[in-house]
Amino acid sequence: MYTLDDTIVAISTPLGTSGIGIVRLSGAEALAIARRLFVPTGRAGRRELAPNRLYHGHIVAPGSGQVVDEVLLSYMRAPHSYTRQDVVEINAHGGPVPLRAILALCLAEGARPAREGEFTLRAFLNGRLDLAQAEAVLDVIRAQTEASLRVAVEQLGGRLSAQVRGMRGELLNILAHLQAAADFPEDEIPALELGPALRQAEARLDELLGEAERGIIYRQGLRVAILGRPNVGKSSLLNALLRTERAIVTPIPGTTRDTLEETLNLQGIPVVVVDTAGIAESDDLVERLGIERSRAAAQRADLVLVVVDGSQPPAPEDAQVAALADGRPAIVVVNKGDLPQVDGYADLLPTAPHVRLSALTGEGLPALEECILELILSGRATASGAPMVSNPRHRDLLRRARDHVAQALAALDEGWPHDLLAIDVTEAVEALGEITGETASEELLETIFGQFCIGK
Repeated sequence: MYTLDDTIVAISTPLGTSGIGIVRLSGAEALAIARRLFVPTGRAGRRELAPNRLYHGHIVAPGSGQVVDEVLLSYMRAPHSYTRQDVVEINAHGGPVPLRAILALCLAEGARPAREGEFTLRAFLNGRLDLAQAEAVLDVIRAQTEASLRVAVEQLGGRLSAQVRGMRGELLNILAHLQAAADFPEDEIPALELGPALRQAEARLDELLGEAERGIIYRQGLRVAILGRPNVGKSSLLNALLRTERAIVTPIPGTTRDTLEETLNLQGIPVVVVDTAGIAESDDLVERLGIERSRAAAQRADLVLVVVDGSQPPAPEDAQVAALADGRPAIVVVNKGDLPQVDGYADLLPTAPHVRLSALTGEGLPALEECILELILSGRATASGAPMVSNPRHRDLLRRARDHVAQALAALDEGWPHDLLAIDVTEAVEALGEITGETASEELLETIFGQFCIGK
């Protein structure tokens, strides 16, 4: 289904108004198409365009001679380009009209519209990137914090791929020994301590899996829902966490009638905080709709902050709010610590951490942030080195490989024949190959690269 023989083109920058927009071509005809459209400044004709230089000139429609835009053009000769094909990038003015006009001229000259992620797909198919590195390209683009960017850049540099290839090579060595011993039982096969070799592979897989959840949190972030009955200070807590006046705060109960989402950077972790409408019985249709959205937000959240008013005795609605946590990680936030406090909240979600604070003054806010980090990271320090595994697909494949290695070890201990052990080792090798792309199916490639934008 995939072909590398034609030339593709796409606008590689977001459509809209900006200073610069880029039209990118990749393929054998990229340079020829550029020559037919580009007139360099100060040259009598369209002379040879040397690679790795930036040329000033104009894009001119071949039929009419009409100048479409003043541009800068660069040419990268294969294999020294992103796709390892000839690549031309036209830096035009960033409005949608000139960019679409240049795109249309490239298509008229024989280029084909690029599919989602097809430039990076060609980089993968031509061996410039393996599959894990190609996925990291998208992670770099989508990174929301410096920490998540650091994780993505290290994966783009091949840190995880090197580990996976090393383990896969060791398992292939074990597999070759098992297959030789099964196929040639009469011959003398060089000795290999299968038990230690398999146990070492299992230990290395466990080591990578140990930090996978932390890496995925850095990559994907978390959703935190702020729940509580009306007028307990939910919106004030959102503003305090964001360090800005984002939500409207009044003494009138029911000010928030819909969910409000904002993203904050919590020690490198992108956290989407959702402020919700107060949970209470109401005859108002709009309020009831807001409350239903609050319940839905609680269902989607990774962590729930149950906010109560520490200056007032518990109300029946507080227990109703706590019930919405529904087994999810939760923190009881006893707010309004700047006012005289009352007791009575110890039995509200007794297994969850309780944090006292004042959203008005900010006292106790750092303790809440530390509690959130402790809960979502399960005690794993945030200051340690960037985790190598940050993709749920990679985690699942590593887990599958580890399970097959464990099954092979169990079979070895029970004295099973080598050809049966080889089945599990083969499955482990296949799983690791799916991470870097050696055993990736066309369907898997479609799924991965379909997440990219057209111009990447």
